[in-house]
Amino acid sequence: MQAMRLGSPGGLDKLAVAEIQPTAPGPGQIQVEVKASSLNFHDYAVVAGLLPVADGRIPMSDGAGIVTAVGEGVGDFAVGDRVLSCFFPNWQDGPPAFEKLLGVPGDHADGFAAGTVTRAAQGFTRMPANLDFEAAATLVCAGLTAWRALVVETHLRPGDWVLVQGSGGVSLFALQFARMMGCRVIATSSSDAKLERLRALGAEHTINYREVPKWGEQALAITDGRGVDLVVEVGGPGTVPQSVRAITFGGCISMIGVLTGYAGEVPTTELFQKNGRISGITVGSRRHQQDMIAAVEANDLQPVIDSSYPLARLAEAFRHQESQRHFGKICVTL
Repeated sequence: MQAMRLGSPGGLDKLAVAEIQPTAPGPGQIQVEVKASSLNFHDYAVVAGLLPVADGRIPMSDGAGIVTAVGEGVGDFAVGDRVLSCFFPNWQDGPPAFEKLLGVPGDHADGFAAGTVTRAAQGFTRMPANLDFEAAATLVCAGLTAWRALVVETHLRPGDWVLVQGSGGVSLFALQFARMMGCRVIATSSSDAKLERLRALGAEHTINYREVPKWGEQALAITDGRGVDLVVEVGGPGTVPQSVRAITFGGCISMIGVLTGYAGEVPTTELFQKNGRISGITVGSRRHQQDMIAAVEANDLQPVIDSSYPLARLAEAFRHQESQRHFGKICVTL
């Protein structure tokens, strides 16, 4: 079968198709025929060499497919089941801990850029019944990150305000989940065309942050001076000051991305005066994923997919991601 391997020290030109042999499942494992994956910034960091990995690593953390063989002692899955991978296969439930965040596919271990994978059954859940393989694959990292930010770490109520930044996968899922929960959404982007599409998805107000660099002030004005209950923060240090400005008293900033850098100033005085908090979010647990899947099915939520590429064109898919022209998730089919 075919797989995509990454040569050391990384770089899109180091991705190459290889032939590998399927592995029979051992006790507690399942073998899965991979049908689709999707691109995340984490995957880009791996293939671009920003995160060091073993030479020959098979990348991609997201995977959706069909069980083709079951090892001894596995009771949750049977041959023919449609399954979805877990970003953190060792984080089953409860709060995060260091040891639970090990074993990430495509990083700490080989990932889903392969025709067949054999992994521990605990690293999978069932797929949503209402989605195809490509749409389901987008949930593993981006969808679950947004779900944890809105549902697990923040106690939002209908009518609360959520501010999302940009039109990447996490931000679009956050917008969709917020609207599903009855929340009101403000969305930011530097593209008027993308802002129009964000409004079509349910954003009540939009802000072009190039035209309005102090968008935190505008978010306050939109909410009649109250501020937003949650900011889904993907920018990092370059946008945190405006996020602090935008939140209400007791509001939360879910720190998800660091697209503007790894360190910077935080207006701590305003943050503590507002009794605000910054909550770091790194995807979620298997239990969180099962809860999210139930909500996706109940509301027939449909992920926003920008484009799809075959496995052999994985480098091209990452170049499209690199261009930042996409709106929604970029998928890979096998």
